[in-house]
Amino acid sequence: MASAADKYIRLEKLGEGTYATVYKGKSRQTGEILALKEINLDAEEGAPSTAIREISLMKELRHPNIVRLHDVIHTEKTLTLVFEYMDQDLKKYMDGLGTNGMIMPFTAKSFMFQLLKGIAFCHENRVLHRDLKPQNLLINSLGELKLGDFGLARAFGIPVNTFSNEVVTLWYRAPDVLLGSRNYSTSIDIWSAGCIFAEMFSGKPLFPGKTNEDQLFKIFKLLGTPDETVWPRVGELPEYKTNWPVYPRQNLIMKIPTLDYTGIELLSRMLQYDPNQRITAKDALNHVFFTELHRSQYGQSGSQQFRPAGIPTPIMTPIGHTAGFPAGMQQQIQQQIQQPQHMPHQLYAQQVQQLQQMQQPGGAPMLTASQMAAMQGMDGSGNMGGFIGQ
Repeated sequence: MASAADKYIRLEKLGEGTYATVYKGKSRQTGEILALKEINLDAEEGAPSTAIREISLMKELRHPNIVRLHDVIHTEKTLTLVFEYMDQDLKKYMDGLGTNGMIMPFTAKSFMFQLLKGIAFCHENRVLHRDLKPQNLLINSLGELKLGDFGLARAFGIPVNTFSNEVVTLWYRAPDVLLGSRNYSTSIDIWSAGCIFAEMFSGKPLFPGKTNEDQLFKIFKLLGTPDETVWPRVGELPEYKTNWPVYPRQNLIMKIPTLDYTGIELLSRMLQYDPNQRITAKDALNHVFFTELHRSQYGQSGSQQFRPAGIPTPIMTPIGHTAGFPAGMQQQIQQQIQQPQHMPHQLYAQQVQQLQQMQQPGGAPMLTASQMAAMQGMDGSGNMGGFIGQ
């Protein structure tokens, strides 16, 4: 039986978890750089259920915004999953931007669009990811974003009422899951994506709770304490309590001033308490927030509907209209990822003005003057304080 070492060369360790160690590797046959996820097998229990689940689902999920599983090598002691190589995850990328941690607006919009395309494909193929967080979103130097780590993913049917509520890292966990619901579907991924959406534009987690209850209270303090009027039958959930403090709903734009009004509207539709009221990934892709992406991709009308899976999209084009942006803007995205550097505030202001000019005549500005000033965040040297990177 051939081992992973017969086909691939280990180059360096990239990370280590409870069940697996990930290495950067190279194919002996083609020289292609790959990621090798090596799982040590228990002599009695065999492969972890997460690995079996990940393999079975990722063999079927072929999409430009989902990390590709190239090969699986099974020996007596190890199971090696061979994935396409990505430069870094979204969490490390944001951490590298410095104390502000905010991503440039056009880059964040591109990442969000690609995230939703990957989610939409999963949901169309009846798969819940269940663990969406920045650490599980992988990016490369071309500005491409792909969903990774399907260890908690599940295929779903109708109805779905037997799942565990121990899914999704706490900060990105939907309130229905926090309240003990086991009857959930695609809406839990939408909530997680909404939290990531806000984090890309603000530079910090939206709901960084320490415990299950603390997580709920952080949600309540921003979105208001839910009741039956906004969330029918919420009182029937196992962890619901009638003596919670009553918090009023806050304005999302005060929490994320760098996001324009169309973005705030999309975010609010993703962060609905009632799972049935959350926008679908497919509908989110057609939201007005992404109008300029559709205009660039499909022509000036922007009326083209969501592309079905399997049809090539500009996201995979290295130069030109990758992720739906004009060539010049795509090059800026690549430069931000490949060569982080301080950016003088004058240059940043010019880029923001360019973004504003892309709006439709009479449309809501991408950033107001006060929002632009808030984003510039100059340090004593006159440079962006960690916005582009250290």
